[in-house]
Amino acid sequence: MRIAELDRINELARKAKTAGLTEAELAERDELRQAYVKQVLGQMTNILSTVSVVDSEGNDVTPAKLRAAQAAGMQV
Repeated sequence: MRIAELDRINELARKAKTAGLTEAELAERDELRQAYVKQVLGQMTNILSTVSVVDSEGNDVTPAKLRAAQAAGMQV
């Protein structure tokens, strides 16, 4: 998400607290929020696709569900 889009989300949030939003602005806010959440989830999926959990003895203790998701291409 570009900074301009994030700035617009924040602008709409400030306006919602002070003056309220029109129907068009509510729709725009919802669309921008959905795009933001989708991007954050995508970033988290990318991060988790490379994670492995190791205990203090050096044993791989990555949860089976995470290992299975990594093997399947991270479709959690």
